[in-house]
Amino acid sequence: MSELSLLQHIRVSLANKMFGTVVVGIGIAGSVRIRDMLNPMPSSPSEHLKLFGFVSRRTLGNINEVKQISLQDALGNKEVQAAIISTDNKSHEENVRMFLEAGKHVLVEYPMVLSASTARELWDMAEQKGKILHVEHIELLTEEYKQLKKEVAGKELVKGTLHFTGGALDEEQSGFPAFSGIARLTWLVDLFGDLTVTSATREEQKEKNYSRMTAHFQTANKKPLTWIEERGPGLRRDKKINFCFKSGCLENLPEAPRSAVGLFMQDQNLFAKKLLGQVSREELAAEKWRILRCLDLAEEIQQHCERPAKIHS
Repeated sequence: MSELSLLQHIRVSLANKMFGTVVVGIGIAGSVRIRDMLNPMPSSPSEHLKLFGFVSRRTLGNINEVKQISLQDALGNKEVQAAIISTDNKSHEENVRMFLEAGKHVLVEYPMVLSASTARELWDMAEQKGKILHVEHIELLTEEYKQLKKEVAGKELVKGTLHFTGGALDEEQSGFPAFSGIARLTWLVDLFGDLTVTSATREEQKEKNYSRMTAHFQTANKKPLTWIEERGPGLRRDKKINFCFKSGCLENLPEAPRSAVGLFMQDQNLFAKKLLGQVSREELAAEKWRILRCLDLAEEIQQHCERPAKIHS
């Protein structure tokens, strides 16, 4: 068989392939994952994902006729080729590791893990085993963000700020704010390229469950960027921007109609495309760099914030 015939044979085989998939963790994201897998977009890559069952620490029985299975069954069953990890952030590492070690492809909600070095170790494991490790970043798939990226493209940044507010989180489960809020960091890196952390601080009022983290960056062109992640009871979920360019300032996120295709469905289609070999090596490499770089920056921000304050005599 010639090389061209072999490639055609592989493409036909993949086009007909189904990937038995389990959902691990049945919170809000996990429930949406089950819904989307039961109702894939017609003629989309998601039609190649077959929902085998779900795994939960709670005893839930069946959900919409989808069976609950044990973790051991999910790991050991040869009919399961992929896992979607929708647990709390703290549990991502353990679950990603177990499913990769069992030879499964993995989709994990962001943040991938709560340590940059662990992320690299798990990515290396996936590559050594020839498995897809896909990290969900639906914040890049919103119509609002796509429009913002168009408006920023080609402009020369002078300075910028991204300020996020939202309700309080259980940090034991969600991790340090630079990790739980990595969606905002992902926006900044995707919009403005590689960043360097120049300083970071955090104000906490533990009795009020309030936290405000402020991180300062420089772009490759030495332009300043600031990210503020503010959380507390009653704070409305919102993002404010102030990006100033030589041509003028962007002070409001662009208005954009909601996509007809849900964000998790778009992400699921991307995962399935990777399983089917329909994403280029260049795209995969760029995505890997961005994800690992953002985790590096998140860890660096955490280290800055946790340094003891200098006492001046």
